[in-house]
Amino acid sequence: MEEHELWITSLFNRFVPGPGGYHWSDWFVCEILVVLFVLIFFGLLKSRLSVDKPGKIQHSFELIYEFVHASAEEVVGHGGGKYVAFFGTIFLFILFMNVLGLIPGFVSPTASPQVPLGMAVATFIFYHATGLRAYGGGYIKQFLGPMLPLVPVMLPIEFFSHSARLLSLTVRLWANMFAGDEVYLTFLGLTKLIVPVAFLGLHLFVSLLQAYIFMLLAMVYVGGAVSHEH
Repeated sequence: MEEHELWITSLFNRFVPGPGGYHWSDWFVCEILVVLFVLIFFGLLKSRLSVDKPGKIQHSFELIYEFVHASAEEVVGHGGGKYVAFFGTIFLFILFMNVLGLIPGFVSPTASPQVPLGMAVATFIFYHATGLRAYGGGYIKQFLGPMLPLVPVMLPIEFFSHSARLLSLTVRLWANMFAGDEVYLTFLGLTKLIVPVAFLGLHLFVSLLQAYIFMLLAMVYVGGAVSHEH
């Protein structure tokens, strides 16, 4: 159990029985809230899409789409636009989780290592699946080296190299958001609802930057998996 349980987590533990008697954690409850928000928000946005009279929100997300698409084409290469759905989902989902910590009474789910690890595992599976889809069994050959005698050497190197990506993605996102949340909550506790604008802006900037970096690294890994050099 966490030392300071959020009010909404208390409600979950009181009225929503977890599977197998699971005791809800703050990060899990807040992640569920983000998922529900994303489903409802984009469900409503989809129903209001218009070609003739697009609203401000539609314009904003069209700009985000164009940015993600252009980044994918640049980093992944030709055909990178095919993976915009994954990259955009990663970016927006992490961004919303990061920003949730700015609201008093909530925490950023990404400030707990379980959430960044889950996102890293999803990225790890996706880019390997993309490589297998692009090259079939030929994708496996890149892990074995150019010659059969080098297999015992190259296979462990490739294994640890790709496993390190899981650690890198997880620690980078978790450490930055944990530190950002701690600084923000410290000043919030000292000043109550009057939070210095500088720290509010800093937290927002870190939230946006970390979501972008995670997405960018996912693009790099997918680009490496589908590179014609393989």
